[in-house]
Amino acid sequence: MASSSLSSMAASLLVCAMLLQTCLATRRLTALVQEQPITMEYHKGALLSGRIAVNLVWYGDFSPAQRVVLTDFVSSLSSASSSPPQPEPSVATWFKTARKYYATSKARFPALALGSQVLDQSYSLGKRLREKDIVSLAARGGPRRAINVVLTADDVAVDGFCSSRCGSHGASPRSRAGRFAYVWVGNPATQCAGQCAWPYHQPQYGPQTAPLAPPNGDVGVDGMVVSLASMIVGTVTNPFGNGFFQGPAEAPLEAATACAGVYGKGAYPGYAGSLLVDPATGASYNANGAHGRKYLVPALVDPDTSACSTFG
Repeated sequence: MASSSLSSMAASLLVCAMLLQTCLATRRLTALVQEQPITMEYHKGALLSGRIAVNLVWYGDFSPAQRVVLTDFVSSLSSASSSPPQPEPSVATWFKTARKYYATSKARFPALALGSQVLDQSYSLGKRLREKDIVSLAARGGPRRAINVVLTADDVAVDGFCSSRCGSHGASPRSRAGRFAYVWVGNPATQCAGQCAWPYHQPQYGPQTAPLAPPNGDVGVDGMVVSLASMIVGTVTNPFGNGFFQGPAEAPLEAATACAGVYGKGAYPGYAGSLLVDPATGASYNANGAHGRKYLVPALVDPDTSACSTFG
């Protein structure tokens, strides 16, 4: 659903249109209440397979502590890279839901691993980025067998950021050097925390529920984790725009984005659902990650049930 259509919807259902991250090219800032089955159609396109590096391009000023939170999340996607093993419920087990989509294709579910990291703390392209700048930055991560992730700091404006998306994913043009999938996620802390860091910030619109305590103590970065999780699943299940999705290709609903705003059982607009609470910090989360970290990950459409599968 395009963001331009929000004004015509009943306010009682879409008051939390603020919540969420975006998918393929852009994922709209809409929270959908879908009671009917959610069928993800396979459009017969190529999927990722084999060993895939997740390369990170840090654009702008990120502290070492912020970078560790996000790199640990990427490492958490594979149980093999976690030592000691992640307690359940874990990020690795959550990510395995995406494996079910590959059962109807000939591709082998990819093994993701943290790859190279590039730091651009000098803002080499300025503090206002367009989509072509995101692709240019993503290319710095490497050309082949990769998901190149561009992470922009909280003082970097990106076209569409906050107004229609919190993150996006797509693919580079075909070339002799190869083709890579890419993800972009922005830090919403100072620009739109009420939209892209909910439920860890007071919502900008809709029911004014109290914000939850973020598990890593950083509202912006914990919000980025939710967006990054959603976009990585979208990349794995719909890397080139002709994989698994519902609706029109120019505004697809994917495995995570079709469950926007749902994180735990009983979720509804303005309420993230029943989550785990860390007794030591009071922080809310639904998945354990690498190195003892805790994260919030979005519900995913389970192809076996055609419904949003909550976690935690």
